[in-house]
Amino acid sequence: MERREEQLGAAGAGAAPALDFTVENVEKALHQLYYDPNIENKNLAQKWLMQAQVSPQAWHFSWQLLQPDKVPEIQYFGASALHIKISRYWSDIPTDQYESLKAQLFTQITRFASGSKIVLTRLCVALASLALSMMPDAWPCAVADMVRLFQAEDSPVDGQGRCLALLELLTVLPEEFQTSRLPQYRKGLVRASLAVECGAVFPLLEQLLQQPSSPGCVRQKVLKCFSSWVQLEVPLQDCEALIQAAFAALRDSELFDSSVEAIVNAISQPDAQRYVNTLLKLIPLVLGLQEQLRQAVQNGDMETSHGICRIAVALGENHSRALLDQVEHWQSFLALVNMIMFCTGIPGHYPVNETTSSLTLTFWYTLQDDILSFEAEKQAVYQQVYRPVYFQLVDVLLHKAQFPSDEEYGFWSSDEKEQFRIYRVDISDTLMYVYEMLGAELLSNLYDKLGRLLTSSEEPYSWQHTEALLYGFQSIAETIDVNYSDVVPGLIGLIPRISISNVQLADTVMFTIGALSEWLADHPVMINSVLPLVLHALGNPELSVSSVSTLKKICRECKYDLPPYAANIVAVSQDVLMKQVHKTSQCMWLMQALGFLLSALQVEEILKNLHSLISPYIQQLEKLAEEIPNPSNKLAIVHILGLLSNLFTTLDVSHHEDDHEGPELRKLPVPQGPNPVVVVLQQVFQLIQKVLSKWLNDAQVVEAVCAIFEKSVKTLLDDFAPMVPQLCEMLGRMYSTIPQASALDLTRQLVHIFAHEPAHFPPIEALFLLVTSVTLTLFQQGPRDHPDIVDSFMQLLAQALKRKPDLFLCERLDVKAVFQCAVLALKFPEAPTVKASCGFFTELLPRCGEVESVGKVVQEDGRMLLIAVLEAIGGQASRSLMDCFADILFALNKHCFSLLSMWIKEALQPPGFPSARLSPEQKDTFSQQILRERVNKRRVKEMVKEFTLLCRGLHGTDYTADY
Repeated sequence: MERREEQLGAAGAGAAPALDFTVENVEKALHQLYYDPNIENKNLAQKWLMQAQVSPQAWHFSWQLLQPDKVPEIQYFGASALHIKISRYWSDIPTDQYESLKAQLFTQITRFASGSKIVLTRLCVALASLALSMMPDAWPCAVADMVRLFQAEDSPVDGQGRCLALLELLTVLPEEFQTSRLPQYRKGLVRASLAVECGAVFPLLEQLLQQPSSPGCVRQKVLKCFSSWVQLEVPLQDCEALIQAAFAALRDSELFDSSVEAIVNAISQPDAQRYVNTLLKLIPLVLGLQEQLRQAVQNGDMETSHGICRIAVALGENHSRALLDQVEHWQSFLALVNMIMFCTGIPGHYPVNETTSSLTLTFWYTLQDDILSFEAEKQAVYQQVYRPVYFQLVDVLLHKAQFPSDEEYGFWSSDEKEQFRIYRVDISDTLMYVYEMLGAELLSNLYDKLGRLLTSSEEPYSWQHTEALLYGFQSIAETIDVNYSDVVPGLIGLIPRISISNVQLADTVMFTIGALSEWLADHPVMINSVLPLVLHALGNPELSVSSVSTLKKICRECKYDLPPYAANIVAVSQDVLMKQVHKTSQCMWLMQALGFLLSALQVEEILKNLHSLISPYIQQLEKLAEEIPNPSNKLAIVHILGLLSNLFTTLDVSHHEDDHEGPELRKLPVPQGPNPVVVVLQQVFQLIQKVLSKWLNDAQVVEAVCAIFEKSVKTLLDDFAPMVPQLCEMLGRMYSTIPQASALDLTRQLVHIFAHEPAHFPPIEALFLLVTSVTLTLFQQGPRDHPDIVDSFMQLLAQALKRKPDLFLCERLDVKAVFQCAVLALKFPEAPTVKASCGFFTELLPRCGEVESVGKVVQEDGRMLLIAVLEAIGGQASRSLMDCFADILFALNKHCFSLLSMWIKEALQPPGFPSARLSPEQKDTFSQQILRERVNKRRVKEMVKEFTLLCRGLHGTDYTADY
C-alpha cells in the first residue's frame, strides 16, 4: 500500500486544481477504493486520490484525516499525503512554517506511538523527509533533537511506546535518505551531517541492546535501526560495540535474523576494509559461531546455518585481500576459510535439504583472485598454504554436485531439479576457475580418482560418484585447452569401461566426449573408442541434446578423419531422423553435423550420401506441394525446409571456414566441377517454386524458403554463382506478389556477395530495381503496418551503397522517392527500423559527390531530412537512438557543410521548434557547436545528447543519470 500511494501521488502531479478535494470526498474515494466491488469504480477512485495527494488542499485535509476517530486506512492516506507534499513539494513550504510543521509531526508521532503501526511508520517517514530537507542549516542537530524530545519524561505515552516510536523514526531516517530526491550537492552535505549525528544514535542503541531489562521488541527494533544506519557507510570502528552486541544477540532465536542482517550490513560496507584492526577482532567472533553452526546443521535448522554462513562469507568475501595482507594473522584467516569450507560442504542435497552452500561460491573466486594478485614471493607462500585447501574444495564441490539416489530424485519437483541444474553449472564454473590455480595436477587428481573408482572391486560402484568426477573433467575441458594433458588418453580409454545404466550419467559421458572433440581431432586414432557410444546414444530420446550436440562437435572438429566412419554415421542419423526420435531443434543440429561430415568427402561420395539423405524428404515435399494448404502441412513443409537449410549451412566443400587456419591445415584439395549443394538446389528448385506458389501468403514458409538460399549463399560464397540468375528471378516474382522482409534480407545477401562481379550485376540490378519499385508502392499505400519490411529495405539500400553504389546510377531508380521514404521511416516508432534508416543516410550522404543523382536529391530534399532529425532529437524519438541521429548530423556536416550551415539556422528559427523548452540562445549555441565539429564524431554525439535533454526538460535531473 505504501509504495502504491507514492506512485499515485507521482502520477497525479499535473492534476487540475479545480477538483473538490475535501475531507468528505477523500473519505468517500477511499471507501470506494477499498470496498467497491466494481473494478472501474476502484480505478476512478485511485486516479482521483492520486490527484488529491498532490493538490494544494492536501495540506489541509491530511491533518484532519489523522483524527483519532478515523479508521487506520484513512489515517494512513493522510500520513502518506503529508510525506508526498514534504518530499516532492518542499519548495512550496514557506520557511516560517518549518517549525510549526515539525511540531505538528512530533505531536502526531507521539499520539500514534500507541496507535496504528503502519500510520506511525508513515508519519516517521514524513518527519524524516522534513529533517533531510532542513539539514544541516535549518535544523543542524535534527537527530539529537529527536532523541531528546522522545526521552522527555513529561510525555503522555509510556516509556516503551516512546522508545519504539523513536527507534522507528531513527530507522526510517537513513532509508529515506537513500531514496530521497535531494540534489547531488545537498546529498553530500546531508550525508556528512548524518555521519556526525551517529554520535547521538549509537550510544543509545548500545545502551538499549545491552540492558538486560530491554524487552525483546525493543532489542529487535534496535538491531533494525543499527542495520539501517550502517548503510550510510559509518566507520567500522564506530560500530565495534554494537557489532559485538549483535553477535551476542545471535544466541536469542527471536533476534537471530535481525542480528544477522545488522552484522552482514556492517561488515559489507565498501569502506570497512580500511579498519583492519576491527576486522581482525571480528574473526574470533565469527569463529565463535562454529559450535552454533554445527548444532544447527545437526538439527536440520537451515535458517540458523544459512544466517551464520552469510556472516562468515560477508567477512571473507569482502575483506579477503585486507586479511591476507596481515601475514602474521594467517592462521586465524585460514580458520575462517575452513569454516567457509564447512559451509560449502554442508550435508544434504541443494536445494532440497540445504540452501547454504551456494552462498559460498563467490568467496572462492575472490580468495583465489586475491592470492594470485600478490607479488611472486608472497604468492608462493600463500600458494603453499591454499593449494591443499583448493584441492579439498574440488572434492567438496564434486561431492555436492552428485545426484541423489534415483528414488529420492524422483520425488523432487521440476523447480527443485532446475535449481539443482543451475547450482551444478555454478559448481562447473567454479571448477573451471580453480584450474587456473591448480593446473594440470587437478586433471591428474580427477583421473586417478576415476581410475580407482572404475577398477576397484572393494568399494560398491556408485554411478553418482563416477558422474560427478566426469562432470568435473568436462567442466574444465570445455573451456581449457587440454590438448597437452597427459591424462586425456587414459580418460578416453576409461570411458568405454563405464557402466552406463542411468540417463544423467549417460548425458555427462556424452558432454565429456564433446568437450574432448578438439583433442580427438589431434589424436584421430582414439575416435573409434568413443564414436560407437555416441551413435548408440543417438537413438535414445532422453539423450537427445547431449548425443546430438556431441556428434555435431565431433563432425565439426574431426571431419577430415571421419570418412572411414561416414557411411555408419549417415546411416544411424538417417534412421533416427526417419523414426522422429528427436525434437525439431535437435534434428536441425543433426543436419548441421552431417553437413560438416559430408564436407570432407569426395564430391561423388557427397552426392551419393546427399541423394540417400535428402530423397525421402524431397518425396515428402512433392506430396505436400500437391495438397491443399492446411496447418499440419505447413509444419511439415517448414520442418523439411529447415532440415535442408541447416544441412547447407555447414556443407562447405571449398572449406571456406578453414581459410583462417592457414593453408597447411587444409587436408583436402578444392574440388573441381559443380558444387554438390548447387547441384541439389538446382534439382529441387522447381519443387521449391511449386511449394512457394501455394504458400506465398505465409510468412513462415517464405522465411523457410529464403533461409535455404541465404544459408547456402553464406556458406558457398562464390560457389553459389550458377544459382544467381534463377534465384534473382524467383525472388523478384515472390516479392512482387507479396512483399516480405525475408526476401529483402536474401536480396541484401546477394548484393553483398555478387553485386561487384560484372557477370552477376545485370540480374542483381534488375532484382534491386524491382524490389525498390514494389517497396515504394507499399510506402504510397501506407507502410506503418510493415516496420519489418521497411527495416529490411533500409538495410538493403545501405548495403547497396556500401558494396555497389553503381546501383544508384540507374535512371530507372527513383532516388528522390527512396530518399523521401527513408525520411518517413525515421519517424517510425520501432527502434530497429529507425536505426536501419539512419544507417542508410550515413551511407548515402558520403556519396553526394560521386553519385550525381544522390547529390541532386540531397540538395533538393536535405532540408527535409534535417528537420526530421531535429524533430527526433527534440523529443519525438527515444533517447536511446540519439547516437544514430548524431551520425546523420555528422555526415551532413562532413559532406554537405555549406548546405547544412544554411539549413540548420533556418530550421531552428521558428519559435517552439524542435521544443518549446528551448531559448533562441540555446538553439544558436547548438547549431554553432555542430557546425564547428567536422572531425570528432564522439563530440557530436555528446552535443546531441546534451541538446535532447534540454529539449525534453531533463537537463540536470537525476533521471538522466541512467543514460
